[in-house]
Amino acid sequence: MKAIKLANQDPEEPMPIPEHSHSSTTPQPGQTDLRSIGRLFPYLWEFRGRVLLALVLLIGAKLASVTVPLVLKEIIDALDKSHADLILPLTLIIAYGLLRFASTTFADLRDVVFGKVTQRAMRRVGMAVFQHLHALSLRFHLERQTGSITRDIERGTKAISSLVGFLLFRITPTVLEILMVSVILFVKLDWVFGLITLVTLAAYIGFTVTITDWRTQFVRRANTLDSEAYGRAIDSLLNYETVKYFGNERYEAARYDTSLADWEEVALQSQRSLGLLNAAQAGTIAIGVTLMVIRAANGVVEGTLTLGDLVMVNAFLLQMFQPLSFLGVMYRQIKQSMTDVERMFTLLHSPKEVEDAPDARPLAVAGGEVKFEHVSFAYNADRPILHDLSFTIPAGKTVAAVGASGAGKSTLARLLFRFYDVNQGGIRIDGQDIRHISQDSLRAAIGVVPQDTVLFNDSIYYNIAYGRPDATRDEVIAAARAAHILNFIEILPQGWDTVVGERGLKLSGGEKQRVAIARTLLKNPVILILDEATSALDTKTEKAIQAELLEIARSRTSLIIAHRLSTVVEADEILVMDAGRIVERGRHPELLAKDGLYAHMWALQQQAEEETA
Repeated sequence: MKAIKLANQDPEEPMPIPEHSHSSTTPQPGQTDLRSIGRLFPYLWEFRGRVLLALVLLIGAKLASVTVPLVLKEIIDALDKSHADLILPLTLIIAYGLLRFASTTFADLRDVVFGKVTQRAMRRVGMAVFQHLHALSLRFHLERQTGSITRDIERGTKAISSLVGFLLFRITPTVLEILMVSVILFVKLDWVFGLITLVTLAAYIGFTVTITDWRTQFVRRANTLDSEAYGRAIDSLLNYETVKYFGNERYEAARYDTSLADWEEVALQSQRSLGLLNAAQAGTIAIGVTLMVIRAANGVVEGTLTLGDLVMVNAFLLQMFQPLSFLGVMYRQIKQSMTDVERMFTLLHSPKEVEDAPDARPLAVAGGEVKFEHVSFAYNADRPILHDLSFTIPAGKTVAAVGASGAGKSTLARLLFRFYDVNQGGIRIDGQDIRHISQDSLRAAIGVVPQDTVLFNDSIYYNIAYGRPDATRDEVIAAARAAHILNFIEILPQGWDTVVGERGLKLSGGEKQRVAIARTLLKNPVILILDEATSALDTKTEKAIQAELLEIARSRTSLIIAHRLSTVVEADEILVMDAGRIVERGRHPELLAKDGLYAHMWALQQQAEEETA
């Protein structure tokens, strides 16, 4: 029950998802970068006290760092005098050591203070994206590859730490330090030193920004191809059995290698452009440093500068250009992080196809009557599925929908559960249009046993208890007993702790379906949807569970979607569907007496059962 308790804890409320608008125009790279930073700001500003304290420590660290060469100059000049007073250099040396210590300590304290801000921002954004993905429509998840989505989320959350760290505590301090050094050189020496420093900085930043912006196209393309390759690999592994059935290992490997080959080509272009950038940066720094040293050495020879001034200039150069040499790396990482963050925020701001109305209220269940009123629906505009469909499931009654594959039976369940909204007409529960009630309350009242059961890669106990995480162990056992899976669980070596594997693949189809029935029974819903609920069971087990399901359905409003007509003969009404329309309706004897489509389907199935008997 440990996993269930963890799932039932109350996590801290996630940050609200910011309002957004959708534009038909593609934002420019600069707009994208600023937008990514702007989207992160609310998550960082939550701990504004820590942010401000970290900025104070940052400034303190840079002030101490910039003061170190000044003190070193005074030490050299004092020792250079023949009548040097040993007390003065000793005092300066102690001050020198304290300043270096302060510079390092302030930087470490800054990281400690700001650490919680970064980690919490990663947590908040990750949680917001996770919740938003669950709030998106079924259509979104059917059209996207899970591997690509998880890759984007993983890179995006990690990029937050890199983006904040580099931008706030690497780029900003480096630029601040260069400006402070330029002012010091201008005041204490002459304007030429300050000018050389600023020109070198401007040239370096110009080369870095221009070339990096140009090569960003390769980085983004490489990320896209990387996500595609990752998505293909995950999709292939999830369909491991299908690959084996058709012996398509080489085909899958070839598809994966094609994606990797495309990625390799773009990665090489990125690497070549990186070499060009490094050469431009190194040349700029070398020219600037050389000019500064020549100017300082000439001043010492002419007597306008002291030896301490030369040492100070050299110390400033080492202190200033060393972090500057990593500016290109930092800028590239920032651009990369902004790209990753933007991809993640694109997921976060994907529009919801099915949303609660502004005035949505909780569902007030009286009896559970379900009414479809002139419902028309199409997954795609050019392919209608349901046509002007109307029927009622009275409270506590059972209605079954039968028909050939593609008749629209399962679509009824998806619309009732509000995976999609109807195009025309409406669906009401106890007189309430489901578009005007909250999705949470709607889905809490409905239990579904799907035809294709997917389980979590966790224990059998977890998967059954998932139907109601706060259920007691006795209630979970009772649900398993009602689904006729208790005996199977108890004879397993690990019993309730048996892990079912990815998507439940360690269990047979019938065992997975009984787990699904058990967790739905544990949920104890008012409205029950059985979508081919016993299709994967053997005849003996099917009859036992069918009797149990029918008994349970008698106290609930139930919609049974079935292909095998023998499972719906006890239904209060049977809807015979064909091409999205109800062509016949009535009880089993009545439909047989009509000698229509239902009677024809019944005869065919009876004949098939006799032939296999």
